[in-house]
Amino acid sequence: MGNPFDLADEGSYRRWRERKLDSAPRRIEGILVALDDPRALTAGERDALLERCATANMAIYSSNTAGDADKEIPRGLGRQLGLVHLDSHWLTDDDAISPISVRGAEERGERREFIPYTDKPIRWHTDGYYNLPARTVRGMVLHCVQSAATGGENQLLDHEIAYILLRDENPDFIRALSRDDVVIIPPRMDDDGVARAAQPGPVFSIDAQGFLHMRYTARTISIEWRGDAATQAAVAALARLLATPTPWTLQGRLEPGMGLVCNNVLHDRSTFTETPQKRRLLYRARYHERVAATPVPVAA
Repeated sequence: MGNPFDLADEGSYRRWRERKLDSAPRRIEGILVALDDPRALTAGERDALLERCATANMAIYSSNTAGDADKEIPRGLGRQLGLVHLDSHWLTDDDAISPISVRGAEERGERREFIPYTDKPIRWHTDGYYNLPARTVRGMVLHCVQSAATGGENQLLDHEIAYILLRDENPDFIRALSRDDVVIIPPRMDDDGVARAAQPGPVFSIDAQGFLHMRYTARTISIEWRGDAATQAAVAALARLLATPTPWTLQGRLEPGMGLVCNNVLHDRSTFTETPQKRRLLYRARYHERVAATPVPVAA
């Protein structure tokens, strides 16, 4: 079969690249799926979500749950798509699902310093880039309960497309960004000392099933890149790629009842404004597995 991510296997890469670019959507409507209730998918709805995730590593859904602040919506949806092992960390609620809101940050003071819980823009990233390898975030569900009065749009880019564009420009970029120590997330400190150890790792890696994974943030603070010329050239090339929309960069805003289910693709968020009547609230569920065709039994 060959390995398209092996830089020495150009034939497999070219065949995979052709299939990928031929099928990759260029408009957000290409990944949109209308659902009735995400907690109870029909066979057709589930197949449509799986097909889009298999093709583009992501799907956007609309549903008849606008205004419903039930956390079972993202959790139940994930379970039906093979997502079960939630990534719990110190900023999630006890159920491992994060309410992303400015109000929540105000109520829980420890969240205020973290940009996702503010109205500030968030630069390009994949989720959980600071996690230990054993807790790699491979899948995610982001469900909108309430959108902001204005703003809060997202750009989305399939990380496999980013890989193709970088490899086509220069395979050495991929070689540099695949080193196990190409980027280090410095330790996070708290009053008791080291709360999270420094995390070295690659940008691009291949999981046990042969799927491409990307670990990245465009932040320039709390991140350390290797200082060699090859790394610096590759990082600059990736930054240039993300600075200008590609034909495959999708853009939109989640409205109440809508959501994103994905294999942790690249994404950003624009700044937003709120009113007392429209205070933004999204539920974020991160998972250690990818979207899969095998559903997880409800009992799990």
